[in-house]
Amino acid sequence: MTVGQQIETEAPAAYLERYGLMLLIRLFETEMQRLFLKGEVHGTTHLCAGQEAVPVGVCSALEPDDYLAGTYRGHGHALAKGTDPDALLAEMLGRATGVCGGRAGSMNVIDVEHGLVGCFGIVGGSIAAATGAALAAKRQGRVAVAMFGDGATNQGYFHECLNFAKVLALPAVFVCENNFYGEFTPMLKVTAGGDITARAAAYGVPAQTVDGNDLWAVREAAIEAVQRARSGEGPTLLECQTYRHHGHSKADPAKYRPPEEVERWLGRDPLNVAKARLTDLGVSDQEISDTEAATKARIEQAVQSALGAPYPDPAEEKASEFAS
Repeated sequence: MTVGQQIETEAPAAYLERYGLMLLIRLFETEMQRLFLKGEVHGTTHLCAGQEAVPVGVCSALEPDDYLAGTYRGHGHALAKGTDPDALLAEMLGRATGVCGGRAGSMNVIDVEHGLVGCFGIVGGSIAAATGAALAAKRQGRVAVAMFGDGATNQGYFHECLNFAKVLALPAVFVCENNFYGEFTPMLKVTAGGDITARAAAYGVPAQTVDGNDLWAVREAAIEAVQRARSGEGPTLLECQTYRHHGHSKADPAKYRPPEEVERWLGRDPLNVAKARLTDLGVSDQEISDTEAATKARIEQAVQSALGAPYPDPAEEKASEFAS
């Protein structure tokens, strides 16, 4: 049975759960926007709304102890890998109950317990981190995944790490979330050749372009790549084409994007795509509504928990390098 056939025969209930996780990420981002505007979130935020199918699809193909390295747009990466929403939301608000004790903030979350080796503010940093983790993963029977944007494929990290991973046959999966903009610049204006997937051929790395707004397509491609990595066949590059609904960061109104382009992508919202597919698979409207209600309640609980949590006390909770 092929991976595609396995996907087709998988129980719809499993995809309903994954739809709930995608919705959890969307609602988390909505709350980040609201709380930022209220002054509860300090620094900046980079929202991943619109890209939820990629981390959920990829992480659904992983084992709990596999490694994942995310980007500064990493709230969805953390949640998809298993980070507790309460702990992540508290971290965004700088509270002591946060997953990093309120010290990492939005851009640099780490959750070792769930295999999240870090979210990286440096463009392409996740690629190097995942490649390093893959060195350990090769000895452990695990897999390491790097999540990164299209802009990172023009960085040295991308080329050096693909070469390194291929030479050593590392169990790495390189996942490019191509949302077609590097900050404010269209990807095609700064990417020679205009084809990210084709770049892998120079290193003999298998590559695939995937509809990043289709949960099923992402999961199928990820399963194949993870199986290849785990069986000792080395790395894979997946280019998941998607679109962020918001600007690059909270300081960016994204006026540079053509309205018709935005409208076209909003028409393929990954949540709506998944919901329609669930309906086609026989999942009832009531089941979907129940999942949505439970997810909304979960986020509301996380918000209230975070707002009620204390800030870390520097006198009592020293950074690890100063701890006795």
